[in-house]
Amino acid sequence: MTRKLTLAVAQLGPIARAETREQVVRRLLAMLREAAGRGATFVVFPETALTTFFPRWFFEDQAEVDAWFETEMPNAATLPLFEAAAELGVGFNLGYAELTTEDGPVRHFNTSILVDTKGRIVGKYRKVHLPGHAEYEAYRPWQHLEKRYFEPGNLGFPVYEMDSAKVGMFICNDRRWPETWRVMGLKGAEIICGGFNTPTHNPPVPQHDHLTSYHHLLSMQAGSYQNGVWGAAAAKAGMEEGSMLLGHSCICAPTGEIVALSSTLGDEVITAACDLDACRHIRDEIFNFKRHRQPRHYGLISEVEAEPLTVA
Repeated sequence: MTRKLTLAVAQLGPIARAETREQVVRRLLAMLREAAGRGATFVVFPETALTTFFPRWFFEDQAEVDAWFETEMPNAATLPLFEAAAELGVGFNLGYAELTTEDGPVRHFNTSILVDTKGRIVGKYRKVHLPGHAEYEAYRPWQHLEKRYFEPGNLGFPVYEMDSAKVGMFICNDRRWPETWRVMGLKGAEIICGGFNTPTHNPPVPQHDHLTSYHHLLSMQAGSYQNGVWGAAAAKAGMEEGSMLLGHSCICAPTGEIVALSSTLGDEVITAACDLDACRHIRDEIFNFKRHRQPRHYGLISEVEAEPLTVA
């Protein structure tokens, strides 16, 4: 008997700088209800889904930076989303900027959470692979200051049991790194999901702009196939405060096939019926980790500095 789950990805169109969290949550609620109407029991929302993507601006006043962060979850603005999840029996993955106090100092993370079908938080992930830069760079049409406003995640790559599925999370740039997928694949993940805010123009390497969508989908398909998991990615898309953000939210099968793909740059829900047992077809016969991996040869992957080149 197969284990099937209808998975939804809820892409967001642009969020204006002046748009309130309450306004955004109303949009998220509409998509959650649409997904539930299609039979979905799990919905993936984008990275920093409650606000515009604020790292595009340079702020010197820390209080101005902190205004973009959430200090608790749920809070007054997001509570309706948790209540709707319990009412509809639909879990979700939500990305947001997290301000927290741990072991003394105030800390800032790019975070996502897993919420189950009863509206309870069952897991948390903090973005590990922070892209961009830490200081103002005048040549850029907009900034990408994730390294200024966030610190790298300190939770590793956990996998959580949620409503009978094993779920792991990434956030944006994480999806490009094979180590992200492999660690969660080794932990038995069946769904690896997350959100992204990816500009279609990358000032340091503009010659790659035409490959933005290709590289995004390549990462999702390869990660899904090489680890035998269902991959799901939710975009913040469209022209947001002068920066065009990539769409192409997607759901990928464990075979690497794209089974659902967004077709707009606005609020859009895509769904797919996922057979969770299909993960075993890849893990048993193609990428059987226990039978075929040779980790004694992989040590260099976790070293800070590469070994010198060996010439035969």
